Amino acid sequence: MHLSELTHPNQLHGLSIYQLQQIARQLREKHLQTIAASGGHLGPGLGVVELTLALYQTLDLDRDKVTWDVGHQAYPHKLLTGRYARFHTLRQKDGVAGYLKRSESKFDHFGAGHASTSISSALGMALARDRKGETHKVVAVIGDGALTGGMALEAINHAGHLPKTNLLVVLNDNEMSISPNVGAIPRYLNKMRLSAPVQFISENLEEQFKQLPFVGESLAPELERVKESMKRLAVPKVGAVFEELGFTYMGPIDGHNLQELITTFQQAHKHTGPVLVHVVTTKGKGYEIAEKDQVGYHAQSPFNLATGKAAPSSKPKPPGYSKVFGDTLTKLAENNPKIIGITAAMATGTGLDILQKQLPEQYIDVGIAEQHAVTLAAGLACEGMRPVVTIYSTFLQRGFDQIVHDVCIQDLPVFFCIDRAGIVGADGPTHQGMYDIAYLRCIPNMVLMAPKDEAELQRMIVTGIDHTGPIALRYPRGNGYGAPLMEEGWEPLPIGKGEIIRNGDDVLLVGYGSMVYPSMQVAEILSEHGIEATVINARFAKPLDTELILPLAQSIGRVVTLEEGCLPGGFGSAIAEALLDADIAVPLTRIGIPDKLVDHATPEESKADLGLTPPQMADRILKLFSKQPLTVGV
Repeated sequence: MHLSELTHPNQLHGLSIYQLQQIARQLREKHLQTIAASGGHLGPGLGVVELTLALYQTLDLDRDKVTWDVGHQAYPHKLLTGRYARFHTLRQKDGVAGYLKRSESKFDHFGAGHASTSISSALGMALARDRKGETHKVVAVIGDGALTGGMALEAINHAGHLPKTNLLVVLNDNEMSISPNVGAIPRYLNKMRLSAPVQFISENLEEQFKQLPFVGESLAPELERVKESMKRLAVPKVGAVFEELGFTYMGPIDGHNLQELITTFQQAHKHTGPVLVHVVTTKGKGYEIAEKDQVGYHAQSPFNLATGKAAPSSKPKPPGYSKVFGDTLTKLAENNPKIIGITAAMATGTGLDILQKQLPEQYIDVGIAEQHAVTLAAGLACEGMRPVVTIYSTFLQRGFDQIVHDVCIQDLPVFFCIDRAGIVGADGPTHQGMYDIAYLRCIPNMVLMAPKDEAELQRMIVTGIDHTGPIALRYPRGNGYGAPLMEEGWEPLPIGKGEIIRNGDDVLLVGYGSMVYPSMQVAEILSEHGIEATVINARFAKPLDTELILPLAQSIGRVVTLEEGCLPGGFGSAIAEALLDADIAVPLTRIGIPDKLVDHATPEESKADLGLTPPQMADRILKLFSKQPLTVGV
């Protein structure tokens, strides 16, 4: 059977190990070809090919349910559940999503974009099953990196107290999340892998048997059975934590041995209560380049399969915001030992890997634990440190309660650097960074700022370090504008002060962050139609520069706000509130992301769909002028 003939995972039933191995090879080929052509997550899916095949051969997926943590590792799942023919559209507009998506397939039982959710969601499904008197199986697949998330541990704690609730947790242990795992849990799992009983079984026992007279190589099948029996005898010693938490523990299992996996899953399904199967895999398995560089090949832009090198850019690009951030923070930290950079398993993505390499003592990776990262920073701030919490906008949402209670109520100097703010592209709704303005603006003591370009980013980093209370800096994914950068000597910005960057008498355009340059482009288009705009770079969403904005709003008589964030509660709402509070009644138009989910596509495609390209925004403003007479001085 060829992979392309598989339209339902139940077609795996009854296939021989050889046939499954052939499908495994085809899964890796299709996976590699697709990611090489269009980009996407590479290493995680390659590592779980055999795990997925073995698990699905032991389940009836017309009835049984599987939840996958994050979705990075679910590409083989997608290929086995009827999406082979469309897989080439992965992460493209109107194509196959890069994450699990309930609306995309009946086999995507739970949408997954953030880590550590699979056990909680699966346990909820299992409890619902029991209440309805049903008997199907429920399985959660979680990586060892995601197991560092507090939510996963809370779910394990809960499940372990339900001895009559059947739940299978498959721990995909590849020693990695996106970056190398940190903390006591991964260290404990590694201790299991390297424990004396398991090492004896894996390395020494076979050689001992080979030395027996008249045996040699002839005992291979029997030897495997002996090894498996010995492993299970060793489990109480190395899997004690999971056993004490109420789980039946099985493992560690070779995650690339189909027969061993199938046998183990069959046994696990027979147990009553929660079961944890510990599967050891290699991230990037089957593609040597990815196996050797598991961080670099977690995800890739389009690349050459033969060399592993990214497709060359058509022209040189300015440095990315993340790199400018990492370089600047590291330079500041060299002269200020109180600066501590904190990441939640995203060192490379946030640019903090630069700090890690040069000043490791001033760098902390907490693992996939955003809540802990925020309160850890609060504790550091209590003792006079300058913690810099660097997290993607979408992931910082997970630490909202800690931002309120532990940082802002206590008015502590924690500096939040929010990467990937705005429209992020192919990762889709779970990763769009469009809510941070709204969810941070409402918290007392918080200061919010966003740079118009990478040079202003440098000054805002200094501003954040110098500030004596909670402060947040948002900046977009991707490259800057090529603004001249300084190597040192950056001056902080005055808190709550914007700047005028263009003058005109007909309309006031107030841009925030990544929408300042587009505001200038809009102003140029309007000028071609005889409408002259004043453009303000707001710099701060909180506090607003009302001394600058309100008089201009009143004298010009028409205001347009532009932001790359959600309109409900966003930057435009802040301007509207300020105008209302000052009793200034002028027409106000808010341009930003409406109250809708933004699906996966390129950022350019998403902006076009939302009407956020400069020509579209200018056209909208021109139509407003045709409908409303200009009311100067109202």
